[in-house]
Amino acid sequence: MSIEFLITSFVIVVSPGTGALYTIATGLSRGFRKSVVAAFGCTLGIVPHLAAAIAGLAAILHTSAVVFETFKYLGVAYLLYMAWNTLREQGTLKVEDQEEGERSSLRVTGTAILINFLNPKLSIFFLAFLPQFVPADEANSVPHMLELSGVFMLMTFVVFAIYGGFAAAVRDHVISRPKVMAWMRRTFAAAFVGIGIQLAFASR
Repeated sequence: MSIEFLITSFVIVVSPGTGALYTIATGLSRGFRKSVVAAFGCTLGIVPHLAAAIAGLAAILHTSAVVFETFKYLGVAYLLYMAWNTLREQGTLKVEDQEEGERSSLRVTGTAILINFLNPKLSIFFLAFLPQFVPADEANSVPHMLELSGVFMLMTFVVFAIYGGFAAAVRDHVISRPKVMAWMRRTFAAAFVGIGIQLAFASR
């Protein structure tokens, strides 16, 4: 495994995106344990894109305008839905007790998976990204791509969990100040809208 792959993957993972934003918001509103759940869900949301890239299915997204646009606008709609719920104090930044049940964990996981799943650019990204680090003369590239994918997912989980941990660490200072929470809800809602607009204008 090349150092170039590790460096490139790290830069990609630490770059702010919807998954990182959701994990941070979860850490602020629900505490460290749920932020780890969110990080895990975001990591799971990468699996379909990696699988599509390995199977070559991502090429369909790249060549079919209808499929790409369908996935893209589903993703945009979901991000706008998250922004609306955040403003209504019913979504990402809804403050809950740290001791929560299984139902809350499943909800956090499901939301995190959908966030990354409903982004067609991820499949196309991995279609172009992974093959660069696999030797062209390799007879069976699938095991190598699976290894690289596993490392990328592990890095994603660790970095996102760290993001969530930092957010959870300041949780008590934030939720005890209603004005700060109101400002943060607006900020996160605006961020979701901004990412949604960016996705809406994305091309294949």
